[in-house]
Amino acid sequence: MKKIEITKKQWIKFGISAVLYTLFSLWMENLWLLFGLIILVDIFLTKFVPWGAWKNVKNPKMRSALEWVDDILFALIAVYLINLFAFQNYQIPSSSLEKTLLVGDYLFVSKVSYGPRVPNTPISFPLVQNTLPILNCKSYIEWPQWGYKRVKGTGHVKRNDIVVFNFPTGDTVALKLQNPDYYTLIEQAGRERIYLDKATFGDVIYRPVDKRENYVKRCVGMPGDSLSIVNNQVFINGKAAKNPENMQLNYFVETDGSPLTEDQFRLLDVSKEARALISADGYMNQVLEALGFTPNQAGKFNPIYRLPLTKKSLGIAQKLSVVKKVTIEPGEIYGDIYYPVGYHTGWSRDNYGPLWIPKKGSTIQLDERNLAFYSRCIKNYENNTLEVKDGAILINGKPETTYTFKYDYYFMMGDNRHNSADSRSWGFVPEDHVVGKPILIWLSLDKDRSLFDGGIRWNRLFRMVHTD
Repeated sequence: MKKIEITKKQWIKFGISAVLYTLFSLWMENLWLLFGLIILVDIFLTKFVPWGAWKNVKNPKMRSALEWVDDILFALIAVYLINLFAFQNYQIPSSSLEKTLLVGDYLFVSKVSYGPRVPNTPISFPLVQNTLPILNCKSYIEWPQWGYKRVKGTGHVKRNDIVVFNFPTGDTVALKLQNPDYYTLIEQAGRERIYLDKATFGDVIYRPVDKRENYVKRCVGMPGDSLSIVNNQVFINGKAAKNPENMQLNYFVETDGSPLTEDQFRLLDVSKEARALISADGYMNQVLEALGFTPNQAGKFNPIYRLPLTKKSLGIAQKLSVVKKVTIEPGEIYGDIYYPVGYHTGWSRDNYGPLWIPKKGSTIQLDERNLAFYSRCIKNYENNTLEVKDGAILINGKPETTYTFKYDYYFMMGDNRHNSADSRSWGFVPEDHVVGKPILIWLSLDKDRSLFDGGIRWNRLFRMVHTD
């Protein structure tokens, strides 16, 4: 048998790799991973398996092609691991957190801040959330499926943190109409129509937790809190919560007859997408009259805009010489489909709750009201069967009068309070849906401006994301 000669350089490479791999296995709290050291021994020392045999190919073109394949595979694996356990890129798609985070901001999201999750779907294409572009098919294989496990991070979710998370009600998705979510669609259109009208709704599919769409909101309610909203002010356990500095609400802004100019919109810091001239829509006439707006001598309304304004922008609007009247937009005009969907509470966007947020280890009584609020937690998030049969509540087939939660839950809201689909619409965010914490804006593009006229927001580049 040929004697294996191992150089000092090989031992050094193996030692460094083995230490790093062992530390990773301990961090993952999975000692089974240590069997991977056997592979490292062979790669760096014994070399029984010809891992680099392709390097001995004599055909230069073939060797060059294999080098490219090797480099691409290494890059994909490295990106996959970084994306899973360290950080990922995220683009702000909507205005729900303006002016804290803007549409067009590109973020680095730290997964170490709250501890990275072991993936539910370990076999997936890197840098793609759930759908491969062009091919328009799933970017992951559903087998194997692993349960929830989160390794230790540098901290935990805190009140007022901005958090990236998987969309909780994104477990079931009508592919052609994903907003509003599937459960709201059922309330609006009915289950039968959603499944039969493929032209409108498309196929209805299920997505595992880590492949649901990523959302970003502010955590305003912590596990065990009692939360309520009164006239747009959040209360936690009966005390008024501190509002974000850049919190926005919608206002109806009436002018003296002249339209607002582009310079005035920029002074108010209102994007083109957020500007709405509602006096041009006849269906709003009754609402406007109910709010005290009156037609002019010609029988028509002066220009009335629906604008999201911060406290600072509101003060500027009220001082503009062209502005005649400013009134806050009432939430009641936008209906009453709020969480829990299908259970009438009388709550609205601006007046909501009180609602208790589930905490791990806490126990509730099972009654009609609690089932309305927490059945989704019990069934969809904590994976129990739940049914009411002959007046008895059965959980996993057994009669129960109480339930003890296995997860912590959070209540998330956008800073753009009147233009945010958040926990008021779809409920709690379970701890296993938390992805990470935005830490850095590395690029920011303003789609309302050209590249050489403020299209790149230079003042936001490489800026840390702060709580407020």
